[in-house]
Amino acid sequence: MDIIQSYGLILVILAAVFGFLMAYGVGANDVANAMGTSVGSKALTIKQAIFIAAIFEFAGAYLAGGSVTSTIRGGITDAAFFVDTPELMVYGMIAALLAAATWLIVASYFGWPVSTTHSIVGSIIGFAAVCVGIDAVHWDKVGGIVGSWVVTPILAGILAYLFFMSAQRLIFDTDQPIVNAKKYVPFYMAFAAFVMALVTVQKGLKHIGLDISTANGYLLALVLGVIVGIIGKIAISRIKIDPAADKKMQFNNVERIFSVLMITTACCMAFAHGSNDVANAIGPLAAVVSVVSSGGEIASKAALAWWILPLGGIGIVIGLATLGARVIKTVGTAITHLTPSRGFAAELSAASTVVIASGAGLPISTTQTLVGAVLGVGLARGIAALNLGVVRNIFISWVITLPVGAGLAIIFFYILQFLFTL
Repeated sequence: MDIIQSYGLILVILAAVFGFLMAYGVGANDVANAMGTSVGSKALTIKQAIFIAAIFEFAGAYLAGGSVTSTIRGGITDAAFFVDTPELMVYGMIAALLAAATWLIVASYFGWPVSTTHSIVGSIIGFAAVCVGIDAVHWDKVGGIVGSWVVTPILAGILAYLFFMSAQRLIFDTDQPIVNAKKYVPFYMAFAAFVMALVTVQKGLKHIGLDISTANGYLLALVLGVIVGIIGKIAISRIKIDPAADKKMQFNNVERIFSVLMITTACCMAFAHGSNDVANAIGPLAAVVSVVSSGGEIASKAALAWWILPLGGIGIVIGLATLGARVIKTVGTAITHLTPSRGFAAELSAASTVVIASGAGLPISTTQTLVGAVLGVGLARGIAALNLGVVRNIFISWVITLPVGAGLAIIFFYILQFLFTL
């Protein structure tokens, strides 16, 4: 307890610096979830993507990041274990932030898309296991996370395959792609608006006390979907097309329509991601601030100090601007060749999977969902369309995320404990 009173300010500064680094890593690694497909399919340049992502991620983090955060992400261990030794929880949270940040920055440097949520969860498992004991970890939750490595990417892959094949059948493999695009694209637009509204309500707005019930959320999304479908129908029917244009020209025009759709879905994904994943960086930081400011009391929820959300938001933006391009390249171009229609199928199926998984209460990583979706689109063109070396590296990086996070957190925890008890 004395340690918290004597070194409180130093502990908060350390937590803030490492929390900022963690937010930097979240931005660098996860911006590809929203923007990778848009850049890969040439709908946006890398600069445009980074600019748009910066706006929507920051808006999501700052406006919808919430006023209260759970102190321990994902219910991996219990705050009750630390009531007598609050300083251990503070060391542990600081160590977890530094560990997860280190891994995310390394992974981003090599262009591996890993899960930021799993990185922080792995780090918390590490410090809880050495600090309180193996029994302090809720292993059933960890089992759920391991399951999500398989379940959500497969689900997203299947959906992406189906979306892509439907666009091929209904639009691209026909004699008059443009005529059919005018007929069917408004339905894709309506469905995309429906799914994106659900993602925003479930993931984006749930933190700011706008308690929209599930039924109302679906109703709202449905109304929005219908409106967007009608606007889309009107807008697309106005596009003037030369009837004498050859098929290649027609294909290019249809792809242009899809690229607009994909950019819109990407903005929604960036907003939802900013609001949801900023908690990975600021949850542990808020926990440290709350323990220090209350003189060692531990609560299961922590109110956020005014400076914490902007710190997280700015960290995310700087991360995506400086290191984001590497992971965007992996997701957008290295796994398989993307066109706007393929990218849209991947983005839409990833968003649908997020909605399904949230509704079913499955643990989900947006990163793994999107990679699964891109794989699904690639498989629609046959296994040869996939770069299997890249896929193998990505999968290995997923599996080692938890143990690497845990190992680093244990090392940093012991270093902090040693430094503060000298």
